[in-house]
Amino acid sequence: MLNKELSVEQRNLLILLKGKFALKAQDLIVKNYKELKEFSNKLAQGEKTSQSENSVNTIKKEEKAQINLNQIKIYCDGACSNNPGKSGSGLAVYNDNDLPILLYGEYEEKGTNNTAELKALLKALLLAKESNAQNKFIYSDSKYSIDCISKWAYSWKSKGWSKKGGEIKNLELIKEAHNLYNEIQNEITLAHVKAHAGIEGNELADRMAMIGIGKKNKEFEEYSYRSISDVLSLGRG
Repeated sequence: MLNKELSVEQRNLLILLKGKFALKAQDLIVKNYKELKEFSNKLAQGEKTSQSENSVNTIKKEEKAQINLNQIKIYCDGACSNNPGKSGSGLAVYNDNDLPILLYGEYEEKGTNNTAELKALLKALLLAKESNAQNKFIYSDSKYSIDCISKWAYSWKSKGWSKKGGEIKNLELIKEAHNLYNEIQNEITLAHVKAHAGIEGNELADRMAMIGIGKKNKEFEEYSYRSISDVLSLGRG
């Protein structure tokens, strides 16, 4: 009897060498056993590394998701050719560190600049409502649209949607946008920006409004592009 506790490796070798083997055969068995063990160790280490890399990738994805959830900025704009005339709306949506999402649509054969601005703002409000971002910002260069839904509408509504001096133009659009604004106003920041002042988001939304007129599509569609400079080189409203 061996007065010594055997290791797992020693026990495995004793099992493999049980019986009568020539010396060369024994050496071969031991060699094969050690090579197999070494291979198993490398394989286990590789799986461990892979799991570690997957964990890193998962963390990166989660971090990116957190960025998306943290903030969304939406620039909206409208354009009209020969006001009134052919009109379109555009948006530039920033929700992470990648290129902004550009949208164009709401073409009208007989629209106005104000209707195009209101439709762009309405779409921005819808996107903000759908977003789960913690901080939501909407920017428009139309003081008219902003004041219509966030100021004047409260007075008009209290008077049965009427005002002194005549009809409220674009009333149905204003009602829809105001109701949505009223619903989510505590979640968003709505701000006015100066038009054509070199603000990237506003410039991009402007180009999309012009694309909307050119493409003549009613529904909003995403604009595919390679670089922001390519978009900015397009004709502006």
